[in-house]
Amino acid sequence: MSNEINSNPTVPNKAIDNYKLDIKEQVLKFALENSNIGAWDYNAITHNVFYSKESKNILGFEDNEIGNTAKEWNDRVHPEDKEHYFQDFYNHLIGINADYVNEHRVKCKDGSYKWILDRGRVIERDVFGKPARIIGTHTDISERKEQEEKIAINQNIIKDQNKRLKNFALIVTHNLKSHTSNFDSLLGFLDEAEDENEKNELITHLKTVNNSLTETISNLNKIVTTQASRDQNIQTINIHNYVLNTIKLLEVELKAHKSIVNLNLDKDLHLKYNEAYFESIIQNLLSNTIKYRHPDRTPIIDINSEVTPEHIILKISDNGLGIDLDKYGDDVFELYRTFHNNENAEGVGLYLTKSQIEAFDGTIDLESTVNVGTTFTIKFPNKKSLAN
Repeated sequence: MSNEINSNPTVPNKAIDNYKLDIKEQVLKFALENSNIGAWDYNAITHNVFYSKESKNILGFEDNEIGNTAKEWNDRVHPEDKEHYFQDFYNHLIGINADYVNEHRVKCKDGSYKWILDRGRVIERDVFGKPARIIGTHTDISERKEQEEKIAINQNIIKDQNKRLKNFALIVTHNLKSHTSNFDSLLGFLDEAEDENEKNELITHLKTVNNSLTETISNLNKIVTTQASRDQNIQTINIHNYVLNTIKLLEVELKAHKSIVNLNLDKDLHLKYNEAYFESIIQNLLSNTIKYRHPDRTPIIDINSEVTPEHIILKISDNGLGIDLDKYGDDVFELYRTFHNNENAEGVGLYLTKSQIEAFDGTIDLESTVNVGTTFTIKFPNKKSLAN
């Protein structure tokens, strides 16, 4: 047995064990030095920490520039990461997690931050079972985090592009259908016209709708041909003129229902916006006032503007059917949601309108009472939108 344990009886077993231990330590040291992985050893009784030279080098410090307290590392953890950093360590100490694993940013000697993968495990406990010694490693994962951030940015770009593509498809189908509907209505009235004067008036309206359709197609073409950011699709829009043009476009339907439109807009109020989007927003909201008019009274539409230091505000109010917000409030701006038994309702217009407003950091809200009417309030950011 002795020969199996020690083939050289002149060398004590203890010396061989120490030699093997020294070899293991040298191998471990070599591995750490050549992998750029730092090591730490925390004494939970004295609260002292041994930080390896590699841990200090990751942060740009020399071996003698960092002390042996937990405060040395804790104070350098990024403020936004500290809560999870301490919580994950505590969860390991009390046995919730088998290992301590946390990713956090640490401030380097030059003031910059590096991402660190911090791993550890309790290896000794006192007689009461409390952690006495925890060892772990530090790994610089800054490059990986940079790649993850780039991937996230690219995913957001793709998501944004897909949203724009969907938005564009909805604009095309919804707006062009609106123009087609106007043509159908006017041609129907034209067939029923009893004299030349009435026919000539309807032909004039047909020309107006045709010009508007041409402008819509032109605006849509700008979106397609522009290959840059959304900001390069922005034009300075005179709000009063754009709303007035939309009223003229819908004039035949407004007159057919004897609608009263009260336009209270500052004629010099301008907005930097995407033309196709703005046209679509106004057309959708005004079309809704006609589509959801109350059958027992004359439709009245009020369009007002207000300017605050923070916002340019448009309010479009009607005295129509209204919406039961207690029942449908959470669904008003959702896609394919309809709230009245209108055969032409598709549940696209308000979803599209909200998307086009939020695309430029605006908001839209509504107040509505059944059989009383609805008010839409649109807020555009003033700092970005108001023209000089």
